[in-house]
Amino acid sequence: MNVSEALKLYLVMGSTNCRVFDPEKTLAEAIEGGITLFQFREKGNEALKENDCLYLGQNLRQLCKKNKIPFIVNDDIEMALELHADGVHIGQDDGDPYRTRKQIGENMWMGVSTHSITEAHKAVKDGADYIGVGPMFPTKTKEDAHQVVGPDLIKTIRRSGLDQFPIVGIGGITLDRANLVYEAGANGVAVISAISGAESPKQAAAEFLSIKATKI
Repeated sequence: MNVSEALKLYLVMGSTNCRVFDPEKTLAEAIEGGITLFQFREKGNEALKENDCLYLGQNLRQLCKKNKIPFIVNDDIEMALELHADGVHIGQDDGDPYRTRKQIGENMWMGVSTHSITEAHKAVKDGADYIGVGPMFPTKTKEDAHQVVGPDLIKTIRRSGLDQFPIVGIGGITLDRANLVYEAGANGVAVISAISGAESPKQAAAEFLSIKATKI
């Protein structure tokens, strides 16, 4: 699976996002529903720390490996290396992409969160394999969320010379808004609460995939 294909339905989740089931069951259901990539993001006031966080990461990593789903770690490069993750994802405030690429080598994917054309082009120059663009819509999942940029930023980035570069939209994406992100030119959508907080993560994931299928 290449990066562009993997971005199709990108679940971002940690224990604090799972309000219905535990993280392992939530991820297992989401995989059954058809997610194509998973990012372990353990953030928030009630987030697990140190060994507990690593233990959960190991379990989720094994679940992804068993089902051939690429496994990405948010921010924590040391954990990504320890878990033999398929990649890392960093934000604008989490470290230098160029230095991160040197740490992880050439075989791991690196995703970078971007909020402007300038940040998008810098991320590509610094070695990103894909960029996350957002927030697409208002979101309560991230307390430090940037100002909403909307799907139009994806269109602008595409017209700026990155017409084929892998892009995933993130931030406040719900079923009724996903089509706007696909139509703007994204390869996929990154979803947190719309799947991890659903009564049926499997059904929620399947419904997102059905939207993508109509946009191909």
